[in-house]
Amino acid sequence: MTILITGARGKVGRAVLDRLHTAGHAVRAASKNPADLRVPADVEAVELVLNDPGTFESALRGVSQVFLYPEPEGIDEFLRTAEAAGVKHIVLLSSSAVLSPDAENNGLARPSVLVERALAASNLTATVLRPDAFAANALAWSHVIRRKLPVQLAYPEASVAPIHSDDIADIAVEAFTGDTLTGQTVVLTGAQSLTFREQLAIISGLLGRDITVEHITRAEAERQLVQHVPVEVATSLLDYWAVAADGPAPVADTTDTTDTLLGVPARTFEQWARENLAAF
Repeated sequence: MTILITGARGKVGRAVLDRLHTAGHAVRAASKNPADLRVPADVEAVELVLNDPGTFESALRGVSQVFLYPEPEGIDEFLRTAEAAGVKHIVLLSSSAVLSPDAENNGLARPSVLVERALAASNLTATVLRPDAFAANALAWSHVIRRKLPVQLAYPEASVAPIHSDDIADIAVEAFTGDTLTGQTVVLTGAQSLTFREQLAIISGLLGRDITVEHITRAEAERQLVQHVPVEVATSLLDYWAVAADGPAPVADTTDTTDTLLGVPARTFEQWARENLAAF
């Protein structure tokens, strides 16, 4: 049976697709613009818009498992169609933000909260992956670093345990192909707690030049963020960073890594930075 990969253009989704395909599993790539996908010749690319029920039935035909991104609009109809199509298992790329206080009203957490809730009410078996901060979030600094400008932060000492997207993909593949994660909910991090300042120091060392960190007010940070994300998301991010500035991020005591789940070392932030140094 086929595994449907939603968001196949995304970093994690594409990595999951490639791993499963290489291992000989039948996969189908889904996107709202399937013509734009560049997938192996024997991988079917289909249209799937997660808030458009008209695209559900054909995308899910013959599918046994789904890698799902959290789009709450249309989720109930999507899950009903999946059940009718014979889907047995969904691996959801959720977010650790669902653990935030008042998560349903949190701009970051709400989509994942609603999709997790819908999955729990369905008859489908779900494996829920809740990654914390992505290492790739550091790309938000790339523009100013390339221009050799200061990186302006309201909470430079905020600590996160950034996770490499390839680690998430490896864990997702295990959820599809093994049985240890079936039906489980896991919070995922990288192996090391790092402040934003420490992440920038790693990038600085790899570049061989200084990166200046400039402390700004929360209000100024919010003014900058709302140019790129909705105000409720900006508020949620700043609230998260404010709490994260109180101490090291949890690693492997209340969270999991590829080490605890797969028995292989988690990729480091330095490894991610080396792989993406050209962006900076």
